[in-house]
Amino acid sequence: MSETCKTNQEQLTLKEKLKTWMFWKPVLFTALGGLGGFLYYYFVGCPNGTCAITGNPWSSIAFGGFFGFFLVNRPCAC
Repeated sequence: MSETCKTNQEQLTLKEKLKTWMFWKPVLFTALGGLGGFLYYYFVGCPNGTCAITGNPWSSIAFGGFFGFFLVNRPCAC
């Protein structure tokens, strides 16, 4: 028996939505993931710059941000 996500059918205005934790949690974790990606690039990184992810700070930040967002926005993470 599989569980399904229950979504809140109540529509919030943008002003109300900006005040909720469910709006700010993905933003915060994406920023923290991006920071983590940059720190990984800076401290571990690829010394000769040929690595696909860690050879460029922008790609490290993007991948870190993606994983930070994915941690809190998993499918059916209700």
